[in-house]
Amino acid sequence: MKITVVTLAIFAFLAPAFGTEKMNVLFIAIDDLNHWVSHLGRNTQAKTPNIDRLARMGVSFVNAHTAVPACEPSRCALMSGRRPWTSGCYKNGHSWKKYQSEGDGLSAQFLKAGYHVAGAGKIYHSMQFHPGEWTEYMNRENARGSGNGPGVDKFDGYFVDKKFPKMRDEDIVDWDSVNYIVERLKKPNPKGKPFFLACGLYKPHLAFVAPRKYYKDFPLDSIQLPPHREDDLDDIPPAGIKMAKPTADHAKFLENGNWKLAIQSYLATCAYTDMNVGRILDALESSAHKENTIVVLWSDHGWALGEKQHWRKFALWEETTRTPLIWVVPGMTKTATTCSRPVDLMSIYPTLCELNGIPVPEHVEGLSILPLLKNPAANWNRPAITTHGRGNHAVRTETHRYIRYANGDEELYHNAKDPYEYTNLAKHPESTSLKKQMAKWLPVNEVDEAKIASKNSRQQKKK
Repeated sequence: MKITVVTLAIFAFLAPAFGTEKMNVLFIAIDDLNHWVSHLGRNTQAKTPNIDRLARMGVSFVNAHTAVPACEPSRCALMSGRRPWTSGCYKNGHSWKKYQSEGDGLSAQFLKAGYHVAGAGKIYHSMQFHPGEWTEYMNRENARGSGNGPGVDKFDGYFVDKKFPKMRDEDIVDWDSVNYIVERLKKPNPKGKPFFLACGLYKPHLAFVAPRKYYKDFPLDSIQLPPHREDDLDDIPPAGIKMAKPTADHAKFLENGNWKLAIQSYLATCAYTDMNVGRILDALESSAHKENTIVVLWSDHGWALGEKQHWRKFALWEETTRTPLIWVVPGMTKTATTCSRPVDLMSIYPTLCELNGIPVPEHVEGLSILPLLKNPAANWNRPAITTHGRGNHAVRTETHRYIRYANGDEELYHNAKDPYEYTNLAKHPESTSLKKQMAKWLPVNEVDEAKIASKNSRQQKKK
């Protein structure tokens, strides 16, 4: 068990503040929500009053990044504690259960520690889960909502200008997921146990469709395109252009003229999600659990909407890696504070364990950000690291982003001066020293995903 002298000292420090009673955990996961939330200021068109409200309750990490810019491997990394170069789960389609054994997950540690562990919605990819790691989990079969809503196709609101004037809030599965969590927040702790409640919100994932009332704040004629340059790929190496795929989605949007429509739809769908976050916060604040519940909200990765002629996730730039990350820890975090230190989502697993005196399993690779929760301005010498496919990595510090692809291609950006990463500095002679310094954080050994999946499948069959 990974219990060090430092960890024990931290627990001793926390004991007087928190008492002997373990704290509850409210764990809110959002799918495909990029940094277009109001308080982060990336896009002034965004309206997310409830997510902003949560940020005012605690600490918002304004330089937080995913471990993987794709749904399935991002969630596998966060929930298993293993980075993709260790697990082999690099991309969507790498079935996560082949890379994560039952009992290794974050929820399993709370279950072992005596918590009542309940989940709803999309925590893992496709709303799957290891049953042995949860006390209970929402049965999607009984949900009134039907995923995206009745009659909705994947690309509605994206490539396709299709409206659903009769859609209701409860027609989307997120409504049921929130109901499930709200009902549990209304009740006393089950059998006196502390709870770990996980709510996975599917929106704003495609389709970009929500009830029409969420579009009123985003009239199409007022929609602004995100900052972009037509020559932005001119200094990008071949591996980066291949990842951007400018002849795919971007070419379609230039042809069909629906670029503003997609942005409007994304903003409206984010507003729908923000409403559901508000429902959860209302339930918590009116419950008996408010003063003894840690809240952490995160999104599995960012999303590009035409920046660098790229759409969706699946890339290593700021738009696709940066995510909202908000923590509220009663008795520790100060209200309405921000932290600009670079962190990635691998920090969530060890931080939640340490806050509640739960041993951090040896396999967990993330670093606890407990010092930053206590003091957001504390010294911090670790970057955020993002991986997209074997050999492709981004290292994000407080001021720079360094990308190295599997073929050796490089990009380097001075984000403090160039927030939209227009100028690739990788070939500038004066950048050599900084590139070497940042490259030291990249993995030396990376597993082969096919071999790991095959090995784990054989082991699971033996069980």
